Amino acid sequence: MLTIALIVLTVVVTLVVVLVIANMSSGEKKIEHKIERLYASDDPQFIRSMGLLLGPPVGDGNRFEVLVNGDEIFPSMLDGIRSARETITFETFIYWSGAIGEEFAHALSDKARAGIPVHVLLDWVGSSKMDKRYLQMLRDSGAEVIQYHKPHWTGLGRMNDRTHRKLLVIDGRIGFTGGVGIAEEWTGHAQDEKHWRDTHFRVEGPVVGHMQAVFMDNWIKVTGNVLHGPRYFPEIAAAGDGLAHMFSSSPSGGSDDMQLMYLMAITAATHSIHLSSAYFVPDKLTINAIVEAAKRGVRVRIITPGKRIDTHTVREASRACWGDLLAAGVEIYEYQPTMFHCKLIVVDEYLVSVGSTNFDSRSFKLNDEANLNIYDRDFARRQTAIFDADVARSKRITLDEWRHRPLSEKMLERVVALLDSQL
Repeated sequence: MLTIALIVLTVVVTLVVVLVIANMSSGEKKIEHKIERLYASDDPQFIRSMGLLLGPPVGDGNRFEVLVNGDEIFPSMLDGIRSARETITFETFIYWSGAIGEEFAHALSDKARAGIPVHVLLDWVGSSKMDKRYLQMLRDSGAEVIQYHKPHWTGLGRMNDRTHRKLLVIDGRIGFTGGVGIAEEWTGHAQDEKHWRDTHFRVEGPVVGHMQAVFMDNWIKVTGNVLHGPRYFPEIAAAGDGLAHMFSSSPSGGSDDMQLMYLMAITAATHSIHLSSAYFVPDKLTINAIVEAAKRGVRVRIITPGKRIDTHTVREASRACWGDLLAAGVEIYEYQPTMFHCKLIVVDEYLVSVGSTNFDSRSFKLNDEANLNIYDRDFARRQTAIFDADVARSKRITLDEWRHRPLSEKMLERVVALLDSQL
């Protein structure tokens, strides 16, 4: 009996170890070597390479509107939902209980009851705090609601693969993406520590078709159903003159695309890099790329959360890797008033990239992510002005201050750094 029990225990332990390993890696080969600087951001080859390597080619005819904080973001998204005439597709990581969550549930349900096909894809982990009444309301109205990678014995190896994408597409013609989740923390205008700072974009034009295709990528994975035809992919006339493309990454294919995009943009930068990052925990390869940019004269400014952050472990891991960056002249700022949840980079006041991607290993390797890249100098300058306003509400961290931080903080950073691949 003892021998049988030992065998069973061994099998169980082995299975647990295998599942842990499976969930902590994507199984794909990772970028291991620095990207050689062959051209600058103003070289036509830059756009050509970005489009061909990351997925959909860069296309024109687009118009963009930046939405700053919940007071601008949520009314625009809800207006979009209420204006729908053909279809609504919606994918998000965070959907929690609260007044704004209930308002979204009512708006989506109203459209479903009116006969508009409504498809909602929620990450199972990210929606764990969602009032179950909302799910029931949506399903009773006829909306199709799926929770991504809900635990099941057939998918135990995918438990750590979460959809972190944030996409709302109306009639296949209007798209929304950025950093916002559906929760009370994103309401308001970052006026206090209970209301977070974030940015979202409203988009019109052919690039919305790219956004719809990214939604379909995961929808097909979890339902096996292909939504297509003119209700989802209409012919879209030009809405402006902006150049853009939307691309995605996933552990099941192209998991390195987000890090590749950042590395290519940083490597091509000539004048400036403005990075807003809610969770800034770069690996050595990315740190080296930023340091090289700073050494060739690029002004690099980074804003991350300060002490008002929802995950202090990430802040400690972030601060542990600032040494080489600060020594190279990189300017690092900690946002003071509230949680800083923005996920945006502006390169040479030309490229603007916004979406769900954090600047960490989890986003680069494990999560399903999606980013919108815009190539427009006027629009980029407007994003830089918003960045400057955030800098004004932030505290700059100097190299001397970083070196003389408390010993207890340094020791904690060393421990937390061991979790880097999961942060």
